[in-house]
Amino acid sequence: MDGESPEIMPVECPDPEPASSESVDDHGIPEPLSSRLSVPSGELNLYRAAIALRLVLLAAFFHYRVTRPVADAHALWLTSVACELWLAASWLIAQLPKLSPANRITYLDRLASRYEKDGEAASRLAGVDVFVTAADAAREPPLATANTVLSVLAADYPAGGVACYVHDDGADVLVFESLFEAAGFARRWIPFCRRHGVEPRAPELYFARGVDYLRDRAAPSFVKDRRAMKREYEEFKVRMNHLAARARKVPEEGWIMSDGTPWPGNKPRDHPAMIQVLLGHPGDRDVDGGELPRLFYVSREKRPGFRHHGKAGAMNALLRVSAVLTNGAYVLNLDYDHCVNSSSALREAMCFLMDPVAGNRTCFVQFALRDGGGNDGDGDDGGGGGSVFFDIEMKGLDGIQGPVYVGSGCCFSRKALYGFEPAAAADDGDDMETAGDWRRMCCCCFGMGKRMNAMRMSVSAVPLLDSEDDSDEQEAAAAGRRRRRRLRAYRAALERHFGQSPAFIASAFGEQGRRGGGSPDATVAPARSLLKEAIHVVSCAFEERTRWGKEIGWMYGGGVATGFRMHARGWSSAYCSPARPAFRSYARACSPADVLAGASRRAVAAMGILLSRRHSPVWAGRRLGILQRLGYVTRVAYPLASLPLTAYCALPAVCLLTGKSTFPGDVSYLDGVLLILLLFSVAASVALELRWSRVPLRAWWRDEKLWVVTATSASLAAVFQGILSACTGIDVAFSTETAASPPKRPAAGDDDGECTMRWTNLVVAPTSVVVANVAGEVAAVAYGVDHGYYQSWGALGAKLALAGWVVAHLQGFLRRLLARRDRAPPTIAVLWSVVFVSVASLLWVHAASFSAPTAAPTTEQPIL
Repeated sequence: MDGESPEIMPVECPDPEPASSESVDDHGIPEPLSSRLSVPSGELNLYRAAIALRLVLLAAFFHYRVTRPVADAHALWLTSVACELWLAASWLIAQLPKLSPANRITYLDRLASRYEKDGEAASRLAGVDVFVTAADAAREPPLATANTVLSVLAADYPAGGVACYVHDDGADVLVFESLFEAAGFARRWIPFCRRHGVEPRAPELYFARGVDYLRDRAAPSFVKDRRAMKREYEEFKVRMNHLAARARKVPEEGWIMSDGTPWPGNKPRDHPAMIQVLLGHPGDRDVDGGELPRLFYVSREKRPGFRHHGKAGAMNALLRVSAVLTNGAYVLNLDYDHCVNSSSALREAMCFLMDPVAGNRTCFVQFALRDGGGNDGDGDDGGGGGSVFFDIEMKGLDGIQGPVYVGSGCCFSRKALYGFEPAAAADDGDDMETAGDWRRMCCCCFGMGKRMNAMRMSVSAVPLLDSEDDSDEQEAAAAGRRRRRRLRAYRAALERHFGQSPAFIASAFGEQGRRGGGSPDATVAPARSLLKEAIHVVSCAFEERTRWGKEIGWMYGGGVATGFRMHARGWSSAYCSPARPAFRSYARACSPADVLAGASRRAVAAMGILLSRRHSPVWAGRRLGILQRLGYVTRVAYPLASLPLTAYCALPAVCLLTGKSTFPGDVSYLDGVLLILLLFSVAASVALELRWSRVPLRAWWRDEKLWVVTATSASLAAVFQGILSACTGIDVAFSTETAASPPKRPAAGDDDGECTMRWTNLVVAPTSVVVANVAGEVAAVAYGVDHGYYQSWGALGAKLALAGWVVAHLQGFLRRLLARRDRAPPTIAVLWSVVFVSVASLLWVHAASFSAPTAAPTTEQPIL
């Protein structure tokens, strides 16, 4: 950088604003901006009783299973009991964190009365930097990214307090030109949303609503403005489609910019860093003369030989860039297709993060994410039909220490991302005052020295050195030398932790919380020196020998680890699921290939965290409570349940084809009653869980089927991938492309030493299970009818019911997979499944012929 480096001054971290007279109760205590509501005790107590009954019946069932072995099928019986024990233990571990669920409500009126008083020109709401990540324009439609950006810019939040950063990990000229078009359209779209208060504020979702907009809005001005805006949006889509069509034909010499210079991102794996200010130049105003939020295009440097860490590396690059340019106190991250569905989403997050009581201990606010199907979010079902994860598991974790981070739709405190510890109680501050500055800084920033629980980052200054008052001239000179040595050591420690950027370090310890508007320089473009420093902090070598991805920022290895590290430091998180979903996916439907590829990525990341020495919740995180630890164990160990589940799904087919059984042939009356009561307790616990969570039965059944499909495919492969990666360092990823797909531009995330395989390999296992069970059902029924074994139809009926349960879970997804016409159907996967089942059957018959006793034949003979 030119000139001297900025000095790190002892600036105090901002406290939440003092409570106004309108926002305190009768005792002078500030009223909270959010409240936690428990589930009605009647519903919750019934649910807990059903869980307890189910647990007792499970214990009796396993006593029965262990004490009643099957002599003629000992291997099948042992496998069945082992799978049942494993799945029951997984259910119990996952169930315990859900016994105290909670609901949250926010008070937007209190937030407005406290931080936006009448008569004040400037809002006192903290600044929010929004990160939108895009990786590959060939797979991620630029129109979806543009809609996400437009919905962020048009949010109901002071314009001076919002800065949107779009990271293009593929350095694609199509993304840059699309954002340039979106910036121009935003000058007309934002004032239209502000004037008429439209919802949602993503233009594609808004104009696709199937409602009569004239029914409740008779104002002629609205009708005129809406028609004009819809016409302009259609023209905007035409320009976007033209850009996408032109980008399909890449010139041999690469793209050329308007000034005649080559596009820096022509080589997506070898290009310099790029930062462009699209909105925020001096004089930038909308068509009504109003203030505009800021919009930045960012693409970090890519060079061969460096690990770039995918999405987490891109998020850390945006975290540093935004700290240098805008330095908002809070950070919201969104995927390219997660539009802002509720314009008050940012204010909802501030009700938690700027709360005068709990705000200093809240590291992030995780919102529920809804898909793009269904209605627009005004219905009773919440807009996405509900889901087991967001409406049951996340609410259960919210009743403990807080929900986990799911990768998108999450608003973070910047201090928590930097690795600071949360604020402690006010009466613990005396211990901090007695400690030296060096110990305070090391304990707060680096985790060195004795842990000091009396941390109060919200009110304590971060001084560099103790002041010294020496009357003796020689002692004063010696003190000055000691001060300079400590200063150099302190700066070196900061650079080893954060990287060699004095401007970034100054922003980390300086005052954060760019206010929400009213300042005359709110739209002034960053100075050239700041842009130069921003280019420096996204260089390839900046993170080398630092703590990025290990202690600060987004953790490398899995998104869950980011929230885990914060909870391990003592932070709490909050879950927000408003009546109108805050964020909604732009995509209308995901293909089965995308579903499997996404499930594979999540499962591999979960296995990586589980086997990690630093981030595994099994042994790391000493400050986690037992229930919160179990919640994290459930989130990262779920791929392991694919092993017993896949084996258990294959057992009915084996029993039908061999004539064996995993249960004893003589079931007593009491044993039958026990089995019936166990099935009743399972149904009762599920029904009561759906009752308090308000999740529809159809949504539960959809998630149940998807769990079985991904467990027998993506999660099963992830177990072996995780072990392979931990032992050899080889990462295997599954691509959504087939052999018939045309060649594409290399993706930016494919440069970290990954071995890519086609997604069709994932469907071999579930297809084999379905083929085997269907073949077993047909063969068993045909054999029974042909040979007249009517006396054993009762045992056969139980086997047929189990096989039907397996087929009911898997057939819908596989049928949809084979019925698609936009991709080549995975015929090779079906052929491999048939071959696998046939070979396994022949091997069983061959092995049984050698192991069968020479005694008289039994009444129940194998079919094969």
